[in-house]
Amino acid sequence: MSGQTVPADFSGHMLDLDEDEDLEVFSKNTSLSDGSPMPNSPSSMVNQYRLEEDQVEQQDGNTKDIFITVDNPENHVTAIETFIMYRVVTKTTRCEFDSSEYEVRRRYQDFLWLRSRLEENHPTLIIHPLPEKFVMKGMVERFNDDFIETRRKALHRFLNKISEHPILSYSQHFKVFLTAQELLSLRKQGPGFLSRMGETVRAVANSVRGLRSRPEEFTLMQEYVEDFSNKVCSVDKVTQRIIKEQKEYLDELKQYNPTYTQWAGSEEELAEPLKGVASCVERCSKETEEQIHHLSEVLVPALHEYVLCAETLKAVMRRRDNIQAAFEAKKEALASRKVDQEALQEEVDGLADRVELANNALKGDWSRWQNSMRTDLKSAFISTAEKNVEYYEKV
Repeated sequence: MSGQTVPADFSGHMLDLDEDEDLEVFSKNTSLSDGSPMPNSPSSMVNQYRLEEDQVEQQDGNTKDIFITVDNPENHVTAIETFIMYRVVTKTTRCEFDSSEYEVRRRYQDFLWLRSRLEENHPTLIIHPLPEKFVMKGMVERFNDDFIETRRKALHRFLNKISEHPILSYSQHFKVFLTAQELLSLRKQGPGFLSRMGETVRAVANSVRGLRSRPEEFTLMQEYVEDFSNKVCSVDKVTQRIIKEQKEYLDELKQYNPTYTQWAGSEEELAEPLKGVASCVERCSKETEEQIHHLSEVLVPALHEYVLCAETLKAVMRRRDNIQAAFEAKKEALASRKVDQEALQEEVDGLADRVELANNALKGDWSRWQNSMRTDLKSAFISTAEKNVEYYEKV
């Protein structure tokens, strides 16, 4: 896979949410990025961005050759556990598949197996995260309809993100996941406990030893990831707080409306204006409820998905560093030992190749991930902007 150059300066690719100057952007800049005049209203500006997004989606759809749907969740109860099985339907024109359509049923553990196999075989590729296994305190109960639907959507996105990846989509494990009727025997064939423990010990040793010199481009990536993580976590928390406050506001509106209605019934001379206020409060209540629903269904999932993506990126960077640290340790051992130099040289050469492959894989995946991230978040932000414009126009 050919490496792609990482921008020397990442600052131009990040929005600094902490600077007040950013709030003045729309008043200072009167043209769009392509030089065309800035639309006169919020609605027309949002429509301009939506048109650009639709054109990109149409181009992507024309090149896609594998389509995956995750749906029809079913609750399964056994003597020792309860779990949900999802239907996974695949339609493809790829010649390496024996059929053009497959239908299998998978549980969450199967998705975990797939991701771990992909991560094991491609440690420095950026693999889209899965939704968390357990529900955090204060969120919906496990296995209720809302939770199941939220997880189904996340699993659907996970598989489709892999299907769009130029390397991961051709993985044999991915093909097996989509086509094999039963995965239990394959799940049992994964690396044993001692093997996983050995890998963990080596990774800890390498991280403790540290790197002698990380290439500057990966230092810049690390700084970008930390910056991105802080910002997306901050926006996610603020959005959650806004939803919480809007729910409290909605509760107040629902108590407020009947008061005016009852008052109108007892004050004949004030009946009309009181009914007008009651009608206005009812409309505000309805629009606020729709606004909360939209934020919860569109913006929050996108933000939380990239909170998890940030953690995935940090793990990828650690694995890349561990590979380099192992190479540096072997190289030092070769320089200090007089015996077994030939065998050590072979190990050093092998690790040097592994470092180069890991670096090239990460550099090549970096730009692809950034483009995907910006497309996803842009779509969520545009949709939220549209809903905000609609909300304030109505209320």
